[in-house]
Amino acid sequence: MKKVVAAKLHGITVTGADLNYHGSVTLDPDHCDEAGILPLEFVEIWNKASGARISTYVIYGERGSRCCVMNGAAARTCQIGDEIIICSSTYIEEHQIAEIKPRVLTFDRDNSIRDRMFYDASIGNDGNATFVIHEGSPDGKAPTFPHRAKR
Repeated sequence: MKKVVAAKLHGITVTGADLNYHGSVTLDPDHCDEAGILPLEFVEIWNKASGARISTYVIYGERGSRCCVMNGAAARTCQIGDEIIICSSTYIEEHQIAEIKPRVLTFDRDNSIRDRMFYDASIGNDGNATFVIHEGSPDGKAPTFPHRAKR
């Protein structure tokens, strides 16, 4: 089994911090729905300003609020206004890599969605891995930006 990216909120801005809450990160359900992140799902959070990396779980805040609130101990790792990356993951067998299409959202400073994209990876019969970033939804109709990697 390999641990791979399942969804990513890239460059979302921290809108609040509540040290006295029980823990977790509170996110707008609209963002989570679009990326495919469930409530109570464990995520990794990487702070672009400080380099801090933590693991916590998601709870849903108010729909449409564009919130990203660090709670409990997580509130010590980020300041309001910091841009962070929130990444969920899944475990797959190597041959399943072509079956997943992780959704990635990027954000403006007000946490409105700037870009929608998805990752597309596969392993050819020759054993070479390929990686392509598609803009838009996983329907395959959007422009692509090919990246190739050898295994």
